[in-house]
Amino acid sequence: LYDAAREMGGDVSGEHGIGHAKVKYLEESVGDVQIALMRGIKRTFDPKGILNPGKVFRYKES
Repeated sequence: LYDAAREMGGDVSGEHGIGHAKVKYLEESVGDVQIALMRGIKRTFDPKGILNPGKVFRYKES
C-alpha cells in the first residue's frame, strides 16, 4: 500500500506520524539528505536520544 501511495505522489506520513511500522518507507521516500537533516534536528533537541527512540529512524546513529 505504501509503495502504491508513493507511486501516485503520496507520502507515508500523515496526521499519525511515522512510528515503527512506517520507518522503512520514510527512509526510502525522502532520501539521504533529508534523513541527515532530520537526524541533525533530532540531535539538537534530543542529544541523549531519549525522546521516542526508534520512532523515526530504524537504527541508532553512530
